[in-house]
Amino acid sequence: MSALISPPAPGGPVGRLLRSRLAAALATPHGVDRYLERFNPMWAAHEVRARVVSVHRETTGTDSAPVATLTLQPTSTWRGHRAGQHVLVGVELPGSAKRLTRAFSISSAASAPGEQITLTIRAHDEGQVSAYLVRQAQPGTILHLSQAQGEFTLHESPATPTTNHLLFITGGSGITPAMSMVRTLLRDGYDGHAGRKVTFLHFARSAEDQIFADELAAIAAADNGVDVHLRHGDALFSAFELRRLVPDYRETDTWLCGPAGLVELVKEAYADAEGVLAPRLRMEFFKPAVARAAQSADGAELSGEVTFTRSGASAPASGTSLLEQAEELGLKPEFGCRMGICFSCTRTKTAGTVRNVLTGEESSLPDEEIRICVTAAAGDCHIDL
Repeated sequence: MSALISPPAPGGPVGRLLRSRLAAALATPHGVDRYLERFNPMWAAHEVRARVVSVHRETTGTDSAPVATLTLQPTSTWRGHRAGQHVLVGVELPGSAKRLTRAFSISSAASAPGEQITLTIRAHDEGQVSAYLVRQAQPGTILHLSQAQGEFTLHESPATPTTNHLLFITGGSGITPAMSMVRTLLRDGYDGHAGRKVTFLHFARSAEDQIFADELAAIAAADNGVDVHLRHGDALFSAFELRRLVPDYRETDTWLCGPAGLVELVKEAYADAEGVLAPRLRMEFFKPAVARAAQSADGAELSGEVTFTRSGASAPASGTSLLEQAEELGLKPEFGCRMGICFSCTRTKTAGTVRNVLTGEESSLPDEEIRICVTAAAGDCHIDL
């Protein structure tokens, strides 16, 4: 029966009621979205969730890192994205009580609120989330999303009265944010006239591992002002080749996204004699999260202890989130998104110093409300849990 009922519109009277302080108070401590999710996973007042609509295999290679594009239908709480932005994706893996979160660039053109988006993901054996999404996600799978994030974005549009030359340099799965930008330009009417031009230089391990191969071939063949240059196999980036393609590349708006080796080579080409990078070079790359010792903001190792006062459990500060530390001690605190969005995991820090793992900001305020999923101990601290 619930499937026949439309989700609450974010701007309508029902949506406003569900986001009100009254609704929050009535739903304490679990939060409104916990109750809505029980009726229909695509209902939300604050959080963003998404249903997998389809899964498309992108590469024909036989290596251990296949690529797939997932088309997602977000909840009505999705505010849309700008071309080039990324999103945090939370998944609950089979057999695990934890929700793991990773960042992925959005590969589809810029979206409006509530519109479908696509994520193009390479599966790595060591990446639990990417491997699950590429190899196991099916139509109907529900994912947890953040709102779109990041400033690696395109501000140019067909309506912009400029003749800017745009340059994209990408490698491997780093092609996804650049593809979002090119798709946005072409969708909105970019045609290469009025002196505008786009140069797209991409490096892939092989033709079989080339993401978006058919679409890139169609773009290259069209009369649209987009020059596509694909390099496969042992081809390495060189400043000499870039100068041949774009003679004034240091004065050209450039977006760079790819593996560390490519990024370093391109940075060298864009640096002057003093090592200062050209201001028109924009860079984006993601690194996998790694476990590390607890550290303060200045990098010094910590020797503090986390105490969950209500349960009496304690452990040395580890640098991981307080939610993860609580779970490792056998505690089962309430949580929702595990991204710092839904506030379901909010608890009171009665004393001590903590650090927001998203911003790096530290706080020593007493009796402070914190979101334990995105907060780590930065020394001794007491949590009312």
